[in-house]
Amino acid sequence: MSSAQTDNLNIAAFDRMPSPDEITTRVPLSPAAEQTVLTGRRTLQAILDHQDPRLFVVVGPCSIHDPVAGIDYARRLKTLADEVADTLVLVMRVYFEKPRTATGWKGYINDPYMDDSFRIEEGMEKARSFLLQVNQVGLPAATEALDPIAPQYYGDLISWTAIGARTSESQTHREMASGLSTPVGFKNGTDGSLDAAVNGIISAANPHSFLGINGQGQSSIIRTRGNRYGHVVLRGGGGRPNYDTVSVSLAEKALAKAKIPANIVVDCSHANSWKNPEYQPLVMRDVAHQIREGNRSIVGLMIESFIEAGNQPIPADLSTLRYGCSVTDACVSWDTTVDMIRNTRDILRDVLPQRGA
Repeated sequence: MSSAQTDNLNIAAFDRMPSPDEITTRVPLSPAAEQTVLTGRRTLQAILDHQDPRLFVVVGPCSIHDPVAGIDYARRLKTLADEVADTLVLVMRVYFEKPRTATGWKGYINDPYMDDSFRIEEGMEKARSFLLQVNQVGLPAATEALDPIAPQYYGDLISWTAIGARTSESQTHREMASGLSTPVGFKNGTDGSLDAAVNGIISAANPHSFLGINGQGQSSIIRTRGNRYGHVVLRGGGGRPNYDTVSVSLAEKALAKAKIPANIVVDCSHANSWKNPEYQPLVMRDVAHQIREGNRSIVGLMIESFIEAGNQPIPADLSTLRYGCSVTDACVSWDTTVDMIRNTRDILRDVLPQRGA
């Protein structure tokens, strides 16, 4: 009997999506990019294992919407990364997927032309191409894993992954994280609670079996080994920040109680800066001084940064977009970013080498 009256009632169409292998064949991993990814992952793992005393900093635009401006930013960041490499490991924030509270632009993969045409098949290929360029510049890349299928298309080009505040308690994302090839930072919940992040880290460290797709795009049972490089990201929430010494101490106690390594990343943006980019430098300076005064658990920082400060709405005429300015959350400018990174290096340069002693 036909299921036409009971199935897919709200589906308008099933459009074919190229398989991960097809996209990867069109945009293959180059030897230079592969080396950047491998070095980036190994370095981050060493930091999380407390074998490398440096701090890693995930820094870049809230979201990628203009690949030209994005690569411009990447080249600038690579120069800065080389300058501060004795103290800080810079990882470029490359976010293609944007979780929406209600409606809005969902990101470069979902709608690469920002015109509601939703050319996802083109967005995926463009996203992979952009990541390839970033890695070929010599910068490891970080992203947020939102769609559970997307990592099959570009996961080989990622060095660090975030699980967002809205998805840290999602079983789907915990399962996905258990199979990712990168270290994974679980953000605390939007209410400021650490429970979702801590439980997410525990869950992702264990093996899982779940439905997904393989490289050929076939439905598959994915069986994972578990990911031991999960860690917590403090991003504030519930109407207050949580980067202060008391909040960090409480996070350390929660991790110790759960028998999880004391690895904490502080997001200088979002609720920690009351979504005001002007406060990000203050957050970063406070955290740097915590480390200087003896903190050993903070291993990383996150900054929302682009070429121009602030943000802008997406206009009907895309030719009027301001170059290098975010279309999602407001960012600090490039000049401010340089000052933040250099100041943090100055504060920590003579401290980090003794941190693990």
